[in-house]
Amino acid sequence: MGVPVREPLQPTARQGPSPAGAAALPLRRLLDAPRRPARVIAVFPAAVYLEVRGVPEPRVLAVVTEGAVRLPNAVVLVVPARERPFAGVREGAEAWIGEGRVETCGFRVKARRWWDPTPVLAALTTASLTRGIHSLEVALRDAGPAAAGGLAGHRGPARLAEACADGDLAGAVEAAERIVGLGPGLTPSGDDVLAGLLVACRLLGRAVRGGDQAVWLADWLGAAVTEDADTRTTALAATLLHCAAKGQAGGEVAAVLRGVAGHEPPGPAVRRLLTVGHTSGADLAWGVLAGCRAALALAAPRADAEAPERRPARGGDLPVPVPLSGRLETTVTRIDVTAG
Repeated sequence: MGVPVREPLQPTARQGPSPAGAAALPLRRLLDAPRRPARVIAVFPAAVYLEVRGVPEPRVLAVVTEGAVRLPNAVVLVVPARERPFAGVREGAEAWIGEGRVETCGFRVKARRWWDPTPVLAALTTASLTRGIHSLEVALRDAGPAAAGGLAGHRGPARLAEACADGDLAGAVEAAERIVGLGPGLTPSGDDVLAGLLVACRLLGRAVRGGDQAVWLADWLGAAVTEDADTRTTALAATLLHCAAKGQAGGEVAAVLRGVAGHEPPGPAVRRLLTVGHTSGADLAWGVLAGCRAALALAAPRADAEAPERRPARGGDLPVPVPLSGRLETTVTRIDVTAG
């Protein structure tokens, strides 16, 4: 049976309430452009997700209430979820994004401010990063079952973490390919682990002395993971992988990274992250831990050349997933972490 085609509903200036919002900087090109049709792909009490097709990433935009999970592709409202701003929004509904606004089902938000989802971390030594990683490990251990994650018991994330810490790009790409899209939901567990790892490896690599090898690894691994993510996982997960590959983090992940860097106590930040989604927070946390360990391992040989008494710890338990067949290839197999 044929499906009737309807012309998109053109929004008018008189539609619905128009709360103000603060938009993530990666959304600027999308929001500043002329209005484009979009589609609502998910609706929750504290968040609405909309997809625009045929544009560069980020293709999915989140509108979230005050105090909700702040993703790196979010427009944050100044109203709380208890006011039910999305009560009239329907999944699958037509929407419009552009000219500074998001409009759907009579709901409108105007982006009046901008926020940067790329955390700025102060310079770190390998010794301070070692302490930060230890504090993250303790916080995850103390969280008990809440930190188990969606891939506990599978080997994939552990193989990915080991390859990254060894500077083995080919091994990291192969392991990453096996967990892209692995798991149910809007953001599968495998993608959450990858997003946490990519953003931590890049940002901690930038912050720690001698961390350029970690940044190099994050660049190439991110390019491999995002090459065809839109065909291998959900639209939202693909957008978040693109954000993570650029060092853009959600508010909860950014707080954990600041804790690792010593800017704030890590315990409360980890507990807040672990409340995100069903297992997304735990999966992101394990990815962040793997990325931090990789940044430390790849920076350590250079730092040790100047301070031989420093011997950073490596390894640790990570949850692990069902392998899928990898598809990407690379001619670069290992980073020379001893080069001057």
